[in-house]
Amino acid sequence: MTSSKIRVAVLFGGRSSEHEVSIRSAAEVILWLDRTQFEAIPVAIEQSGRWLGPRRSAALLPRAAAEACRLSPIVMSHEHGRSSGFDVVFPVLHGPYGEDGRIQGLLDLAGVPYVGSGVLGSACGMDKDIMKRLFREARLPTLPHIALLGHHAFDRFEEIEERIGYPAFVKPANLGSSVGIRRVDSREDLGKALEYALEFDAKAIVEPAVDAREIECAVLGDERPSATFPGEIVVRSGFYDYETKYVTDDAELVVPAQLEFDQSMAIRDFSVAAFRAVGCSGLARVDFFLENGSGRILLNEVNTMPGFTSISMFPRMCMEMGMTYAGLIEYLLNLAFISHKRREALRTEVG
Repeated sequence: MTSSKIRVAVLFGGRSSEHEVSIRSAAEVILWLDRTQFEAIPVAIEQSGRWLGPRRSAALLPRAAAEACRLSPIVMSHEHGRSSGFDVVFPVLHGPYGEDGRIQGLLDLAGVPYVGSGVLGSACGMDKDIMKRLFREARLPTLPHIALLGHHAFDRFEEIEERIGYPAFVKPANLGSSVGIRRVDSREDLGKALEYALEFDAKAIVEPAVDAREIECAVLGDERPSATFPGEIVVRSGFYDYETKYVTDDAELVVPAQLEFDQSMAIRDFSVAAFRAVGCSGLARVDFFLENGSGRILLNEVNTMPGFTSISMFPRMCMEMGMTYAGLIEYLLNLAFISHKRREALRTEVG
């Protein structure tokens, strides 16, 4: 007897340094799916790039999540209309080869519905250099930055010191979860940090460090997106790097953030504007700096597939607005079908 439930292919892992975070996010999504309406089918991508079937994929998940999955075989083909065994894809992939438009392009070719932004929004949301250029084009407040490519990066120290100065942050342009980021206070630090960042990506950016609170805001929707109340990350020491996020847990997440009403509304407005400027769809987490002393709001970045782990800010902010975790996932899946229907209705022939 055929199940009437919607079959959700949960895509996770991937060729990225955020591989382990993706597994944790996928496990939470699977556990919180409403099993009266949905069935989760796990599809893992190894760091080598090899795709695994549902049974081998489930073996990578925590036991509770694995036991909540349907393990029937599926076919996922790049040819339009040839995929079978599932109804929609939830690509819980963070970082390159997953969150950057590559997977979204494959799913568009396959003609299957999927959660989140399309090719353009995903690609622009991943590349911090392009993203910040779009912010400036939309006249949104953001920090100045310099983009650096490969070995040419080491010829521009004087320009960096003149335009950015110290202290500064060096970041890989196409990574998330604060992977590869270092704070620098001298030319010696700068050289080492650039070498480190360029181990993860062919392009790096340098931007000034600011004494600021770290504020985040969730955005949901498609043609009419809306923003949640902002949350705040309070770091006890250093900055909010990968170790602080996922290893030491040396940070406090405050939802909602303690802000003046005008500040909160401005951040929500900027979040929706950033979402639109980058071309996002479905969901995003928008990150800000609230500069101490001046009170300036500075847009940092947009994350088109934010973390869904038990310690992630995105689901917490959505739940503060009255959504349940299961309700949030259902909402995103419904948006996936709406966006897919709109794409499929576009004309592909002249005449």
